Amino acid sequence: MCSLITSVVEQNSSYIGRLAPSPTGYLHLGHARTFYKAAARAHQAKGKLLLRVDDLDRDRCRPEYTEAALEDLAWLGLRWEEPILIQSHRLAIYRQVLETLHRAGLIFPCIHSRRDVQEAAGAPHADDDEPIYPRDFRPPTNSELLPLETVISVNWRFRVPNNELITFQDGLQGEQTAMAGQDFGDFLVWRKDNTPSYQLATVADDIATGVTEVVRGADLIRSTFRQLLLFRALQQNPPAFSHCPLMRDESGQRLAKRHDSLSLSALRAAGVTPEEIIHKFTHTA
Repeated sequence: MCSLITSVVEQNSSYIGRLAPSPTGYLHLGHARTFYKAAARAHQAKGKLLLRVDDLDRDRCRPEYTEAALEDLAWLGLRWEEPILIQSHRLAIYRQVLETLHRAGLIFPCIHSRRDVQEAAGAPHADDDEPIYPRDFRPPTNSELLPLETVISVNWRFRVPNNELITFQDGLQGEQTAMAGQDFGDFLVWRKDNTPSYQLATVADDIATGVTEVVRGADLIRSTFRQLLLFRALQQNPPAFSHCPLMRDESGQRLAKRHDSLSLSALRAAGVTPEEIIHKFTHTA
């Protein structure tokens, strides 16, 4: 058993990192490498490492995937602070953030379907599941803002500042820039099934827990631009961001949860050791 990652003793740093598995399938080698990197950075800083379960996707998240993720991460030798945060238990916190954005007039209700948006905007960016929201779908800025329902039944979107260049320095990828309204558009903060979006919930949790650096996969770089706008809207300093390169299979396709043969659970069952996996991470780009 590897015992290298983060100790909860003798922490003398203000560094706070986090792991945030989403239990929509079994963790694969790409997840493992990113989580290993996040844990290693917390360990090097003599800081804290939190663990949050991103289980807001009601259709795909399953308890067995959560259990498997915790087993896999512990098997790799990763250690984190208790208690574990469960996003589905934190809906009241997310609602407060939504109400703050609503009072500031920074969000608007969206009556258009996902198909409407996709047909008007074209295909989404690669590695991104949210197409650019057409500007002519927006309500005018001077229109009366509808109140928030007690149980929300319409999508709500954050109005991005048109043609503003957003820049951040990535700890692994270097300087990153995107133009609001062109590279990404008005994005979801709350869904019509009364569920907060990934963007809102992640920012709310990173603020509440004082995270100082987010280490995650490079497929989420575009999400970082959206989240930076939310941090600013909420008058909070954002954490640092480091995005790990994605792992790919032999055909060059990025690893996904459908790669069952490369899941940590399958590798464990096949007799692969944590040391073998970590050796691969530390001896490849």
